[in-house]
Amino acid sequence: MTSKKATMIGLTAVVLWSSIVGLIRGVSETLGATGGAAMIYSVASLFLLLSVGFPKLSSFPRKYLFWGSLLFVSYELCLSLSIGYANTGRQAIEVGMVNYLWPTFTLISSIAFNKQRATWLVVPGFVFSILGICWVLGGDQGLDIASMLANIQDNPLSYGLAFFGAIIWAAYCSVTARLAQGKNGVTLFFILVALTLWGKFFLGDHAAMSFSTPAVVYLLLAAAAMGFGYAAWNVGILHGNVTVLAGASYFIPVFSSALSAVLLHAPLPKSFWVGASLVCAGSILCWLATRFKKSPAAQEEAVADCL
Repeated sequence: MTSKKATMIGLTAVVLWSSIVGLIRGVSETLGATGGAAMIYSVASLFLLLSVGFPKLSSFPRKYLFWGSLLFVSYELCLSLSIGYANTGRQAIEVGMVNYLWPTFTLISSIAFNKQRATWLVVPGFVFSILGICWVLGGDQGLDIASMLANIQDNPLSYGLAFFGAIIWAAYCSVTARLAQGKNGVTLFFILVALTLWGKFFLGDHAAMSFSTPAVVYLLLAAAAMGFGYAAWNVGILHGNVTVLAGASYFIPVFSSALSAVLLHAPLPKSFWVGASLVCAGSILCWLATRFKKSPAAQEEAVADCL
């Protein structure tokens, strides 16, 4: 496979992941937050088994299996349920934007715990990311603290899950970078997420799932975006141009918001796009702050572990 073809396949992962927020929300509206998420990860696990296969666990470091499973499952629960529990389509998009703080948190975590060297650019990068989220959560008012707090108080569970999910994914990236030894347990992790969600579904109160043709279409699309997104990304980072893929991935918040606005019929105000752009700019600055001493191999490893 040529590098150009592999890069194009990797770029499809950016498109697929950008659709996840809108598709998860679409599934949850008919199948429920928990039941819909359980169905998505079940079908996505099947897709991964067919495309990637099941890993040989005996060759995996035990610490990676434990911590990788725990953190990956926790993150995916936070992501899917935060979107499913959102009160409206627009709120689901805002919640998704909060989740996209993870690139900034990941780089901060790498600096703090993995002794990653960085330039001063990390400071404005962090400030831009936080400022962008505040701008998004301010609603139509833009950067307005009172509006932001009122918005969060309307649904603290969704926003809280998204925020903690971003922190958890940053921890996952830091842990796997040290423990994975080049192994990829994504198929196992997806199966564990599905099993956990089904456990929550059957043990807790839940709404009945209402299957229909649109619901099944959304389900298949969401599962494909999840499962095939990871498969396509792996091809890209192994055989394609990692720099191009990494650069494109930092625009996922904007791509995701645009696709979600269309899928959920939720028009977004100008203030939202200002905030989304700031989040992207902050992530890119943090990324640039840590690139100056990295070899190409180290860059590839970092991108593979965190995205």
